[in-house]
Amino acid sequence: MTTDNQGIYDARELGKPKFVVLGIQHLFAMFGATILVPLITGLDVSATLLFAGIGTLIFHFVSQLKVPAFLGSSFAFLGGYASVKQLCVAQGLTDEVALNYACIGVAAASLLYFVMAFLLKMFGTEKVMRFFPPVVTGPMVIAIGLTLSGSAISNCQQNWLLAITAIVIVIGTSIWGKGIIKIVPILLGVLGSYALAAAMGEVDFTKLDEAAWIGLPIDMDRTAISVFKDPNFDLILTSIIAIFPIAFATIMEHIGDMCAIQSTVGKNFIKDPGLHRTLCG
Repeated sequence: MTTDNQGIYDARELGKPKFVVLGIQHLFAMFGATILVPLITGLDVSATLLFAGIGTLIFHFVSQLKVPAFLGSSFAFLGGYASVKQLCVAQGLTDEVALNYACIGVAAASLLYFVMAFLLKMFGTEKVMRFFPPVVTGPMVIAIGLTLSGSAISNCQQNWLLAITAIVIVIGTSIWGKGIIKIVPILLGVLGSYALAAAMGEVDFTKLDEAAWIGLPIDMDRTAISVFKDPNFDLILTSIIAIFPIAFATIMEHIGDMCAIQSTVGKNFIKDPGLHRTLCG
């Protein structure tokens, strides 16, 4: 591998085999966080994965295939989901229907991204970015990341041996690994701990045996669309009011993410393709 003047690896020197391995590692890295939100909230995991993929493809199209990023679940909305769900259940609705109302609030929150993108396009990135310095965006990303700590400890408590095995493999390969081993620690941690779990009989293959080979990953009764069969507009408005402001936090998170990614790859994504495009995506 070679590096340029900034010390960034030249991607062309990695070769396609290593690209594939790194891509698989990124798949595993995103998978846990993406499905953890639906597992915590009760949303449909299959639909979450499907639309995370579709959303990522749209993002790459809008950002002109220039930003190496994946769009997954946002932990910032967990509080909003919980609040709306509690309110709807108190009104006599089931948990699934309550989550569908919360999804409407999240969808409405996305409109704020378009507003911010319009302001960036109209007034210029430099003027707007003055209100989002690193001292603001950095702690926001950290704070949202720290919300995972509770879930991490909870998951570890289910089987500390597997958890410790995974972290030892990740740390060990990161420190002492050579070549491709050193740059795929997450992938090796997942594979190593999964193999141990299977050997210990901790992996349940029943659902895999029962699953159909071909099927639709969407249950329409578990989406926001089903709400409009018999809508309660008071709850819809309440959901929007409760969740809409959370988008301010995730927008700051997005800006922090773009700064982090451009620092990693040595390109200025804030200027090209521009924050207005990444926000729209």
